[in-house]
Amino acid sequence: MGHGYKFKNLCSLKRKLSKNNLEREVLGIKNDKEEKQMKSEERQEQMFSSWLAGQGIEFASPEAEKSYKERVMRLKDAIQLRKVPDRVPVCPITGLFPVYYSGITVQDAMYDYDKAAVAWKKYVLDFEPDAYLGTAFVPPGRFFEILDYKLYRWPGHGVPPDISYQCLEAEYMKADEYDALIHDPSDFWVRLYFPRIFGALKPFEKLAPLTDVLEIVMTCGSFIPFGFPEVQAAFKAVFEAGDEVLRWASMVRAVDQALQGQGFPAFFGGVGKAPFDIIGDTLRGTHGIIIDMYRQPEKLLEALEAVAPLAIRMGVSSAKAAGHPLVFMPLHKGADGFLSGKQFKTFYWPTLRKVIIGLIEEGLVPFLFAEGGYNSRLEVIRDLPRGTTVWLFDQTDMAKAKEILGDIACIAGNVPITLLTFGTPEEIKDYCKQLIKTAGKDGGFILSSGAVIDDIKPENMRALIESAKEFGTYY
Repeated sequence: MGHGYKFKNLCSLKRKLSKNNLEREVLGIKNDKEEKQMKSEERQEQMFSSWLAGQGIEFASPEAEKSYKERVMRLKDAIQLRKVPDRVPVCPITGLFPVYYSGITVQDAMYDYDKAAVAWKKYVLDFEPDAYLGTAFVPPGRFFEILDYKLYRWPGHGVPPDISYQCLEAEYMKADEYDALIHDPSDFWVRLYFPRIFGALKPFEKLAPLTDVLEIVMTCGSFIPFGFPEVQAAFKAVFEAGDEVLRWASMVRAVDQALQGQGFPAFFGGVGKAPFDIIGDTLRGTHGIIIDMYRQPEKLLEALEAVAPLAIRMGVSSAKAAGHPLVFMPLHKGADGFLSGKQFKTFYWPTLRKVIIGLIEEGLVPFLFAEGGYNSRLEVIRDLPRGTTVWLFDQTDMAKAKEILGDIACIAGNVPITLLTFGTPEEIKDYCKQLIKTAGKDGGFILSSGAVIDDIKPENMRALIESAKEFGTYY
């Protein structure tokens, strides 16, 4: 009886200890999560503070500095969902609108950087949006000429001077090259992808993997290709392209400094992409990646996991270099009707969410441009921390988006590009008034276009921007 009693008590004690250990482990996990969340919130606040402070900006006047900080704070309040801003922010997603508005061609803007600078300043100062999209939408044409870019047509190289550049989809990554991408993405980009999209860099196919450079007897052979005349010519093209893009970047910085000095913040600091779009847009192409979902789904999933850290790094490095928390992420292939619900949950959302969380943990705010319709995706994309993302919707039901996402994320959009192109200012204002009433209730909303704005009537752009100021005041 004595031994049995002792054994029974010992078992009871072990159960209690195990329960206590389990509780401590669970509590520890919870505390780790809370600590991680706290750190990300603190980092986000630091990024917003940096953006708000306008460090390095030479303001034209105290009034300009005041306007700049009011506009940033308006966006901050809308995004974080902690308080209602003074009014609905309005930030049109302008592509080439400044080009057409200023009366020059797209070719002018891509080759004459001074003309591009004048066009962007004219648009922002004339229309006064709460934030502007910069001159990245007119990349340097000469740069692409030097490298013999194959991936796009652009004005003077495949399309007329007054038309936007156009992507040429193809299988620039072959169906049997997934392992090359997965095992060494940088090597894949340099020795396989670059030679296919840049004619001037085709000799890069002859380069040896840099990871072969190890001991003294394993080094010289890898450098033999650098002695080939065609490889040296390719590097000369790289240096020339670098000089050209520096000239262009100097213009971009000057425009940003001038506009921010007048009180207008840039809308975005960084840029990123969904892993599915990284592979599907310009590596495998739409046709290729759709086939891969059926023929080699496991290999595709492995590749998506491999490129997710690259997408996080791209967003983090670009946003932190700008001192600006918003990371623009155009979502090209996740829309309703493009992928089934099961395909979206299997191939698109898991690694996109991984990238979103990776950016959030660094204190950044992913700005997700949900092109097309996302009506069937709303419940899925709700699975994110509160006040850490912006979702700009194109053809999504905004009342439904507000209902499902309104307590989790800031939503933006979705004035139709067709209305902006063919409608009247009165029709646009009527639409915006109802949109603000629906999606702008209790804050958490940014008025914007549902798609990128290129060539529309100036009076229609003015109607869009004025609508927020006329109908979007909260107090």
